Amino acid sequence: MPVTPKDIELTLKAAFPEMKYLEITDTSSGCGSSYAVIIINPTFEGKMTLARHRWGTLSSVAIGPGTPMTYVPSATVNDIMREQIKQMHAFSQKTYTPAEWERIKAKMAEEEAAKAASTE
Repeated sequence: MPVTPKDIELTLKAAFPEMKYLEITDTSSGCGSSYAVIIINPTFEGKMTLARHRWGTLSSVAIGPGTPMTYVPSATVNDIMREQIKQMHAFSQKTYTPAEWERIKAKMAEEEAAKAASTE
């Protein structure tokens, strides 16, 4: 059975209850084989990008749709999404702290304003 956006949402929200923002994009035209996610989470503070994503040795967390999830602060996104990722062709993730996300949004707004000004 293909992974659904709801599966991803439930899994990540259960694992990261303090998550501030989650964006899930099906990049496989709806077949559920490829997803891109943006995760904004304060627990990423102080961790390099690779440490946020990397496979770990987490074995005590139950993973999967409908499966109870135990909050483990040191778990990485790939730890949490391990079973879903196995079912996908591709999984892309962008993980940011709230401060990083605010800077990114500000930069995007500046770029949009500059683009709009150049077309006037």
